[in-house]
Amino acid sequence: MQEPISPAQQHRENLAGEMKAASRVTIIGMILDAVLGVIKVIGGALFNSQALLVDGIHSFTDVASDLVVLGVMKVSRQEPDDDHPYGHQRIETFGTLVLGSILIAVGAALAWENTLRLIEGGVDTVPGWPVLVAAAASVAGKEWIFRYTRHVGLKIRSDLIIANAWHSRTDAFSSVVVLVSTAGAMLGMVWLDVFAAVVIAGIIIHIGWKFTWDSVKELVDTGLSQEDTEMLKSIARDTDGVRNVHELRSRRMGHDILLDIHLVVRPEISVSEGHQIGMQVVSGMRDALDNIRDINFHIDAENDEDQPLTSERLPSREDIRAILARHLGELPQHSRLRLHYLKNKVHLELFLDSPEGETVFSSSNIREELGDYPWFGSVRVWVAGP
Repeated sequence: MQEPISPAQQHRENLAGEMKAASRVTIIGMILDAVLGVIKVIGGALFNSQALLVDGIHSFTDVASDLVVLGVMKVSRQEPDDDHPYGHQRIETFGTLVLGSILIAVGAALAWENTLRLIEGGVDTVPGWPVLVAAAASVAGKEWIFRYTRHVGLKIRSDLIIANAWHSRTDAFSSVVVLVSTAGAMLGMVWLDVFAAVVIAGIIIHIGWKFTWDSVKELVDTGLSQEDTEMLKSIARDTDGVRNVHELRSRRMGHDILLDIHLVVRPEISVSEGHQIGMQVVSGMRDALDNIRDINFHIDAENDEDQPLTSERLPSREDIRAILARHLGELPQHSRLRLHYLKNKVHLELFLDSPEGETVFSSSNIREELGDYPWFGSVRVWVAGP
């Protein structure tokens, strides 16, 4: 019989498989980008198409981004270590930020150059028909690699791979613009070719800004949407044993979600029951969002969010036992003391195995001796039957 795989071992195997899939699709895309870039740059130069030339430069930025993706994925898919206990996914986010910045810079430079050419009116050449063939081949190739890359990105839940897929889709869009502008130039609207180059540059800037802004939001720990937050709170509230929920905080690390939540339960339940209620909440939340990686839940006996802060330190168990011993003597040998810390007070429950102990440790005696302490709330004494 095969032994079950531990979660840690399964995570290591997943990281290795994800890295292999990401590398394969990125290398295939990089080869395609390089081939199309050469074709479009040479074709644009030989057949008088500024739009195709700019489109070719766009393809070479895809090659550069593919190299960034390969390097970043290799690091970001490493296992967590002592210095990075939550993993290395933020490196993937940083890589996406770099990729977006490259796109913005390239797009801005191309937009500036071609806007000047359009204003100066130095456009008097008509693109040749091979430009149409090159642009059509680019549309087909880039649309195929977009679908393939996006499929892999969704499968391994990598925002960087998905972003790289959309980078490929923008190249396909720009090639469509080249097709339309070339046809227009052949019909007499020669300026349309340079105008299309400006439009393509704008597309590059737009997609670069989207990648950059999304990455910045993640790096500054932007939480989940209001809709997802309310959904998770509802799941927690509907869990058996949860009386209330507060302080649900979230942040992203790559595609993963990290959560902190406070769960209010009945104060008289055991520690283990409170923990079990928390684990049920974890299970329900992970069923709703499968990319939740870590949930840190805090069990509260009351909603302490609105409790006023006090500088008075509440006594510990050992402190209270010492106070009881000073006033009433040592607790009976087989007695049990249970403490409830509620509303900045300590409430005592004393369990006695025999009625003899109640002579000294009665509720009235304890209340009389401890009533002047500002931290004292209430006391109940339970005596085992005969």
